Amino acid sequence: MAEQATTILEDDTTPAAETSHGLKRRASFDATEDDAIRPKRRKETDTATEEEAVAASLQTITPGGAAVDGVAFTEELAEELQCGCCSELVYRPVVVNPCQHFFCGSCCVLWIRNGGTNCPACRGSSTSVTPSRPLQAIVNVLLRAVPSKMRAERERAQADAIYPKDVAMRIPPPREPSPPPNLNPSDFARPCPHCTPGNAFGYVCPQPIADPTTDVEHAWPLDDGAPPGHLNCGNCESLLSINAPSTSRCDFCHVSFCGINVPGRCIAVTLMSQYPQGLADLSDLIQSPDIYDCFNSNTIEVDLLFDYLTSHQLTPRHIYREIVAHIQTQPLKFQPLIDEDIFADSNQVAPGVDPDPTAERRKICRMCATEVLFYGLKDWWVRVRTLDPSRKDCPDGGSCTRQKDLAHAKESVNHIIGTTVAPPPPPSEDAIPEAAPAASTSSAVEDAFLPPIQPFAEVPIRVDDSMELEPVPLPIQDDSVSLPISL
Repeated sequence: MAEQATTILEDDTTPAAETSHGLKRRASFDATEDDAIRPKRRKETDTATEEEAVAASLQTITPGGAAVDGVAFTEELAEELQCGCCSELVYRPVVVNPCQHFFCGSCCVLWIRNGGTNCPACRGSSTSVTPSRPLQAIVNVLLRAVPSKMRAERERAQADAIYPKDVAMRIPPPREPSPPPNLNPSDFARPCPHCTPGNAFGYVCPQPIADPTTDVEHAWPLDDGAPPGHLNCGNCESLLSINAPSTSRCDFCHVSFCGINVPGRCIAVTLMSQYPQGLADLSDLIQSPDIYDCFNSNTIEVDLLFDYLTSHQLTPRHIYREIVAHIQTQPLKFQPLIDEDIFADSNQVAPGVDPDPTAERRKICRMCATEVLFYGLKDWWVRVRTLDPSRKDCPDGGSCTRQKDLAHAKESVNHIIGTTVAPPPPPSEDAIPEAAPAASTSSAVEDAFLPPIQPFAEVPIRVDDSMELEPVPLPIQDDSVSLPISL
């Protein structure tokens, strides 16, 4: 370790740019150690022993006898230990084999979930991804020396939910290129799966589409729209038979789905049975930019929402089902959403015509389920927050200038509920206090001593000829009460 530290210090004499790029994300513990150290490292199984060895290396002095600049060394070490994906100090590091680039375990998981088929740094093919105990030991020593480099508790909790500790992974190999699409050989429609007699689905279209390869004379031109008795599927966009048993129709966007080509996606099901499109788990919700639009880019509230979902292990589908259940209890139900036309552009296929705007909405597609989720997400979060009596509404609401202050945002204050209400102006000294409304009589004593006020009668009086007649309210005199008149 002493020889390794001396080598690193000698490299510091090179230009800064060369040092930064030469040492960046290089797994020196595996690529530069000599043959005498490698067997020793392989035999070490105790993490504490590894951390002690690294700590001892940090106390090495230069050949000239001068002490190492600890601040500069830790800063450079923290830079070398940055994740290649998030550019932060690596958390629960994993190493991609055989290129030896390292990343946060959670970053690598998200890379694979988003379709990554190679190393995120060099784009080279990978055979496996394994946790790195030596790297974790170096990070632990660095954090003991400089605790301020530690990730925020919220970030660590989110990363732990994505990547379990010490779990090996495998980056899938690149998928084979998809075959070329089976485009129409001409500008004519192809038969749908139900147009062929004796098909495997047990239903034959009453108006089958002619095959343009065998019957060009009766083929249907695509420029004329969908053939009679057929529509385009809202998911795969293939032609479908309207009356086929497998065909379903969304009651929100009024788009039909074939129910054949892509199981689970080319279908509209009941409200509580559907899944929001592209939101399988919490990691998908974290990466969606639409969630920030729901909260008007209030990142603090979004972070608090993610903390709550992570601690309670809630999925986007769970939230969607609660939103649907709440909307169904409202008097207008889904009518406000339909009036705002939020389902008009939810699918690639043009929406159909609503045959009965007053009909009950029973079936929904995946895209419309996503629209419902984001429409009601903020109100759902408000209802959840109100269940916690310790959280009070901030008087400034969403316009609060301190809501991005973590200390203020976490002091049991809500910024998505409270609104600024101007207090009434104080009464002036010359103002006459407004008379309190007459209280209703509730006993025989009040009836005896408080006679009811008589109504006013409008009696016109004549004034100067240059003025118009103006009705002046005069009280009707009574033996029991007399009201003064000031003219």
